[in-house]
Amino acid sequence: MSGYTDHNDVTVVGAGPGGLACAIVLAQAGRRVTVREWHSDVGTRFHDDFQGLENWSHAKDVLVEMRAAGITTDFEFHPFDSGTVFDPAERRYPVRGKRPLFYLLRRGREAGSLDRALLEQARAAGAEVRFNDRVRDFDSAGVLATGPRQAGIVAVGHVFDTDMPDGAWLALGHRLAPGGYAYLLVQGGRGTVASCMFTGFRDQAKYLAATEEFFTRHAGLQMRSPRPFGGYGNIRLAATAVQGGHPVIGEQAGFQDALAGFGMRYAIRSGVLAARAIIDGSDYAAAWQRDLAPGLYAGVVNRFIYNLGGEPGMSLALRRLAKRDAGQLLERAYRLSLPKRLLLPLARRWYRAPLADPSCSHVDCDCVWCTHGQHENPVAEAP
Repeated sequence: MSGYTDHNDVTVVGAGPGGLACAIVLAQAGRRVTVREWHSDVGTRFHDDFQGLENWSHAKDVLVEMRAAGITTDFEFHPFDSGTVFDPAERRYPVRGKRPLFYLLRRGREAGSLDRALLEQARAAGAEVRFNDRVRDFDSAGVLATGPRQAGIVAVGHVFDTDMPDGAWLALGHRLAPGGYAYLLVQGGRGTVASCMFTGFRDQAKYLAATEEFFTRHAGLQMRSPRPFGGYGNIRLAATAVQGGHPVIGEQAGFQDALAGFGMRYAIRSGVLAARAIIDGSDYAAAWQRDLAPGLYAGVVNRFIYNLGGEPGMSLALRRLAKRDAGQLLERAYRLSLPKRLLLPLARRWYRAPLADPSCSHVDCDCVWCTHGQHENPVAEAP
């Protein structure tokens, strides 16, 4: 992708974290940016629920990385350098890092959320943001950031008020979250509990009930005024992440960790890379393949190994994680080492196979994707 240095007008399709990060960087560089979002506001996929902005897959702290790109971290966040993880046999493992393992933040349209803060920054930088604007095509330079086109991950749970102490709990095992994990996050009298499933979507209610019963027994889960929420994500390995000469970023490109499903950091990083490619007239495909692909590929190999190890492998991994600096160990796991490079062709072919979901044909189904997914594609899928 090149030749955009002669154009001053840029269209960003989608007002998620990736699209807004891209708009901020472009507007700060003096480009006239229009963000076109087909929903009525930012964060409409979310419900003011807690999510973790992971801080383990890269040597640089994610907030330092954002600030270096010109993105102010003025949203509410809480660093967590420790937590508790349970294996499938319900054994408890404390994990800790020397730096924050993740930053707890809120997603949605409310003040203080990541989405609202990025929207305000984009507007302050000079970007125009249009809502209820369904894009079919456009003539200017542009970036495609409309979010996932299909569901490879589904999360279902509750947000709630509570008197519980702050904390983070994670539980592994197919009884709670097939192929994935269950989690409980509490901060300042508010909490989020969910089952994050990589398969078995049709039975989401069963897995959520098992998750909440588990955390009631093991973490003292107490919920007041619980409100249901659901989310979904898309993992795919793009070839170029360029469509019609336009960079494709975030979940629309499939930039999401294949092991744990985290995508916010990839969305923001890809948005910044796309903006810089437009500003410099450089090659976006080469940039993301250099800066993002190693971690994405390592995630695919991690998922392949995780599937092979099954539940005994989960317990073994947790025993090791609990004995070391968890952040350092996880950062090493996301390096594309020589053994992982050798495993990658096999992993790319087979990492999805155990996640095929015969329970959900997406016909007469009330899973999160079927009831809330973006099934009408405003712009075509990226290669």
